[in-house]
Amino acid sequence: MRTALAITVLAATLLAACSPSSSSQQPASAAAAPVVKTVAITQIVEHPALDASRKGIEAGLAEAGFKVGDNLKIDYQNAQGSTATAGQIAKKFAADKPDVIVAISTPSAQPVVATVKDVPVVFNAIIDPVAAKLVPSMEAPSGTNVTGMSDYIPFEPQFELMQKLMPNLKRIGYVYSPGEINSTTMLARMQAYLAPKNIEVLAVAAPRTTDVAAAVRSLNGKVDLLYTSFDNGVVSTYESVYKVATEIKLPLVAADTGTVRRGAMAAYGPDFYDLGVQTGHMVARILKGEQPGTIMPEHPKSGHLVVNPTAAAALGFTLPEAVVKEAKEVVGQP
Repeated sequence: MRTALAITVLAATLLAACSPSSSSQQPASAAAAPVVKTVAITQIVEHPALDASRKGIEAGLAEAGFKVGDNLKIDYQNAQGSTATAGQIAKKFAADKPDVIVAISTPSAQPVVATVKDVPVVFNAIIDPVAAKLVPSMEAPSGTNVTGMSDYIPFEPQFELMQKLMPNLKRIGYVYSPGEINSTTMLARMQAYLAPKNIEVLAVAAPRTTDVAAAVRSLNGKVDLLYTSFDNGVVSTYESVYKVATEIKLPLVAADTGTVRRGAMAAYGPDFYDLGVQTGHMVARILKGEQPGTIMPEHPKSGHLVVNPTAAAALGFTLPEAVVKEAKEVVGQP
């Protein structure tokens, strides 16, 4: 009886040792499987500046060790220019609870920050995060679930560029979307800066992208040049801006350097790809354990000058040689 019992115990022991469920037999690859982080990205509309920033974000994450298809999943949603859709995307991300939400542009960031309180949020490409009520200050960490990157470059070097182009500049045209706080904030800053210099700003509202061309045409003969900022409605239809401007010979100066390839004759502003890389590094810090409320919101590290002499000629203007030599980049026909 004792012999039979001993044989039974021995058999059970041998079976347990040979069982595939034994931890010693687990494949090494299963034990080393990477933890996949999810970053949800919402963008108000597709245009070159915002697209470049999004690509930069992915590059910045990769530099920090987070690569798509390896240990990173990106859920990208585009609102196609609709603020209502941007709100729906914010609600979707709130329910999905990714590891981090990145909101590119003010119209996408505002509904995310208003809706999401328990997931880290990083904004990108925002002129004035404080006016947009994303963070209480750009001079200190928020203490909330929000941080991010502004794309604001002071207006002063942009105005200095305009003066180099037109020393006798008196009137600046500005077409903008009245529903975009980034655009209305920029208008207020321009007016406050230029009023003491006796420079007039003639602003024309374009509530929809289909209104932009007519708004540009309405400036015919009334201003010395048209200045375009980071207004998403204007930038998304910049080809129509350029078309009308060439017809009425209205020089175009921009804040968005990407629009120089699409018709602006000169721009001084941030590189949106680099802006995205900075943002990607910030997101990576959060994925590695830092809290967004302890991370200082940031501005672009620098701005640069891009010019397009061919576009200038089509707009009835010749760029001064000194300005062309000063440019970091000279591009051709848009």
